[in-house]
Amino acid sequence: MRSTRRLVLAVPAAALALALAACAGDPAEPGVSPGGPTASSTGAAFTPVTLDNCGTDVTVDTPPERVVAIKSTSIETMLALGLQDRLVGTAFADGPVPDEWADAYDAVPVLSDKVPGQEALLEVQPDFVYAGWESNFSDDGAGERSALQGLGIGTYVSPAACKEEGYMPDPLTFEGLFDEQREIASVFGVTDRAEDLIAQEQELLDSVTPPAEETTALWYSSGTDTPYVGAGIGAPQMMLDAAGLTNIFADVHDTWTSAGWEQVVAADPDVIVLVDASWNTAESKIELLESNPATSQLTAVREHRYLTLPFPAAEAGVRNAQAVVSLSEQLADLEG
Repeated sequence: MRSTRRLVLAVPAAALALALAACAGDPAEPGVSPGGPTASSTGAAFTPVTLDNCGTDVTVDTPPERVVAIKSTSIETMLALGLQDRLVGTAFADGPVPDEWADAYDAVPVLSDKVPGQEALLEVQPDFVYAGWESNFSDDGAGERSALQGLGIGTYVSPAACKEEGYMPDPLTFEGLFDEQREIASVFGVTDRAEDLIAQEQELLDSVTPPAEETTALWYSSGTDTPYVGAGIGAPQMMLDAAGLTNIFADVHDTWTSAGWEQVVAADPDVIVLVDASWNTAESKIELLESNPATSQLTAVREHRYLTLPFPAAEAGVRNAQAVVSLSEQLADLEG
């Protein structure tokens, strides 16, 4: 990930004024960040930063004050860094946030259950949009990044989700994930918070004891006729590696992939990691596995060797380290 710092050009005032004139609503009252100073209190020491983010230059000369976060991974990164006082809206959450962030999350307006449209986005007068997926920025979604930039609205995409050649992590690593947290913290001038957060995540990872013997695993995200599974270079592989599990699709050079049930049956994994989402629950996956004549004979299915993770923890974000601990603990429980 490339990062440089430089002086910045001012945003065209006319463009910003035009965007704000079309918006309604009063600025949100800033909250108080737990465990440290608010982002505004660090502004005096802020150094302008320019980031090469998925091929787009993102230049910030003052910490953003009105941020919209799209997808759970970006929402939770903001909350984990104590930046809820900067959020004026969230959207496209994949599930509940952890209890420790629930009050902070509930205090921020939800703009949409999916990707917010441009009208809904501009209504809250953001100066920055932090998205979990590149596809969140489109004409049909929150708007193209270049168009938002022309209105004086900065944008940032989770680097773990970059798809362009030279930007897609290959493979994704926890160090790469930590770099995203450092970048976002630098945008708000709270780099010390990122280092504290990373230290906590690393401590969790260091606490994990891998299984004594090789344990193969299927990462089952979704799909019925064709399972959508964790492949060899994305978040599932990163977490399985950290938990000491061997991904049966590690040789597929992708983040996730569509596989055939016959491949799963041939591999006969020792455990199956089930991603639990409200629209595709772990329980529904178990019912499918146990009712299908072929998959019902899998060792993991016959012995009910399932590990589960909530969807927001299954994508690259601040919950991945705890997810690794959870996988390890669940596996230990299975082993008795």
